[in-house]
Amino acid sequence: MAEADGAEDKKPTSDEAHSAFTPPPGTAPGAPEEDQPTSEFAIPPGAEPQVPEPERSAFATPSVYSAQHSPPAYTPGQGFPVARLKESPWQDRMRTMLRMPVDVRPVPELVQRQSETGPAVGRVLDLTLRIGELLLAGGEGAEDVEAAMFAVARSYGLDRCEPTVTFTMLSITHQPSLVDDPVSANRTVRRRGTDYNRLAAVFRLVDDISAHEIDVSLEEAYRRLAEIRRNRHPYPGWMLTASAGLLAGAASTLVGGGVLVFFAAAIGAILGDRLAWLCAGRGLPEFYQFVVAAMPPAAIGVALNMTGIDVKASAVITGGLFALLPGRALVAAVQDGLTGYYITASARLLEVMYLFIGIIMGVLVVLFVGLQFNASPRPEEVLEIQQRPLIQIAASMVLVFTFAILLQQERSTVWIVTLNGAVAWVTFGALHYAGGIPPVPSTAIAAGLVGLFGQLFSRYRFASALPYVTAAIGPLLPGSATYYGLLLIAENRLNEGLGSLTNAAAIALAIAIGVNLGSEASRLFMRIPGATSAAKRRAAKRTRGF
Repeated sequence: MAEADGAEDKKPTSDEAHSAFTPPPGTAPGAPEEDQPTSEFAIPPGAEPQVPEPERSAFATPSVYSAQHSPPAYTPGQGFPVARLKESPWQDRMRTMLRMPVDVRPVPELVQRQSETGPAVGRVLDLTLRIGELLLAGGEGAEDVEAAMFAVARSYGLDRCEPTVTFTMLSITHQPSLVDDPVSANRTVRRRGTDYNRLAAVFRLVDDISAHEIDVSLEEAYRRLAEIRRNRHPYPGWMLTASAGLLAGAASTLVGGGVLVFFAAAIGAILGDRLAWLCAGRGLPEFYQFVVAAMPPAAIGVALNMTGIDVKASAVITGGLFALLPGRALVAAVQDGLTGYYITASARLLEVMYLFIGIIMGVLVVLFVGLQFNASPRPEEVLEIQQRPLIQIAASMVLVFTFAILLQQERSTVWIVTLNGAVAWVTFGALHYAGGIPPVPSTAIAAGLVGLFGQLFSRYRFASALPYVTAAIGPLLPGSATYYGLLLIAENRLNEGLGSLTNAAAIALAIAIGVNLGSEASRLFMRIPGATSAAKRRAAKRTRGF
């Protein structure tokens, strides 16, 4: 009975039940293929028939699609960077993302809490500009200023931001989406000053804003920023003046001066510092302040030479030049140029040139007056530096220590940068005096160590590298070559004098390039936790397609 029901359920073997492609009746199933009429759509022997796809929505993902084995879309030749930088310092994260195109940057992870209406765009942009203004006014490089501004904006939830930094202008643009109008704001830096204590406080504020575990609201950030602006300098004015004198005295000892020369150079630098403060209080530009500050050490040196006392009078003038040479501005200018900020670098180099010309004018006026009174300086005396390794190492440390105080550094960083400067001078002395290597490559190698150790110290403390670098290059500044060239020019030996000044400029550039190369070397070989090779710091802005 069951078999009968099953037979009834089966479809009849009628002509309608046959497929149009089944062999017609009477055809032998084992006949050769050429004897059987087959369809061109028939499945070849041995091939597995494809299982038909069940009916589903037209927007559903096809069953044959796999995201891992999908066909490749358009990808640039170098590939898209993979950024997993959550555990790295904010400086590295922001530098990496700044050098990415806007459309491939990672989506910002919200660090600080927002209100229900979203981020207050105007206030975030204003806070970003105020932080960038303090950093730029304190001498920070343009790339680091942009990185700090970018970190603040992303931490408060603003994506698609583009900060721009020039010598006196900061601007930032935020575009909420591709269809919304961009919002732009800018700020002008009116005054610049050297206060590395304030610079370190701003870096701590940016680090706290960028940290996930620290809650810094906009109101709290504004309050801390106001406290940073109102902060008093860590050292009183009399200490700064005394430090300028000790710096000049230590520099004169470094180039062969004795006890009398030390005190003469210190007194000259103190008088120059007070005259410069007096000019600044009267509103004179910085150029004239440097002209006036260079005169007292030169006058005391000429006076000692005219008295006939057996002392190295040239060391007095050289020590005064060490206290005035704008090494900080030169390092920042070359760093901006090497990282692709050419407008800012050009403006800073022009500033260095004006200040250097001011120093030259002040010294040349005094030397010319001294020659009219039959002063007979010996130019060769400048290059006769006596080898006193222990005394010179101690003098270099005093020079760096006082230079750090003049830069208004935090007390905790003064001793570190003093040791860094001693390492620089020992390296230079071993290469130049003991090894006989010319001064330019010896200076570049010593400055490279300064930049390397300074960058490592700054990474360890998540701070700016300037407090660990700027004062340490003090003993390497070309004071002797500068004075030697000025003395030759005053004696109307123009070609030789210009050659010596060119050598001084080469040494100054070697310092700046060495510091930058040491810093880049530390970033090149330092492993970023949790980051792939593509997520590391990308190359600087380029003008060629390498």
